[in-house]
Amino acid sequence: MADERIALIEADITTLDVDAIVNAANNSLLGGGGVDGAIHRAAGPHLLEACRAIGGCPTGEARLTPGFRLPARHVIHTVGPVWQGGGAGEADLLTACYANTLALAEAHAIRSIAFPAISCGVYGYPIAAATAIAVECVRNWLDSHDFPQKVYFVAFGAAVRDAYRAALAG
Repeated sequence: MADERIALIEADITTLDVDAIVNAANNSLLGGGGVDGAIHRAAGPHLLEACRAIGGCPTGEARLTPGFRLPARHVIHTVGPVWQGGGAGEADLLTACYANTLALAEAHAIRSIAFPAISCGVYGYPIAAATAIAVECVRNWLDSHDFPQKVYFVAFGAAVRDAYRAALAG
């Protein structure tokens, strides 16, 4: 059952010892604020070099780099949509972030992965809607795939934690 492979934790994603952490990146992949900036600072300058070599990432897609100085072995960078009111395909793009990240994890036999609340910071996606999409997409994926074996939803603060709890209970 999918839910046995899902855990909700409240933590700093950069401290987690998992196969991969997910970076809620911008299109350039060159760092920014929030989770993106924290991951770049913790991973060190080699992450920036690796991201420069990739050359960016379109919204909804995902790219893999090493974790460098992070406890996580890999970083999967995905670019979530900026919230524009809900009528600009944001839900489909956010779903694509999760699906493409999970497909990349499977392709690299990543056993454990940690997701932040993609698009919920400066991109303004409503937290309850975003966490509902995250949980639904991950559950659907896990029902028919062996990898990843464990998915962590990582909350950085009570509002996100409570939204994930509600989504997981629904």
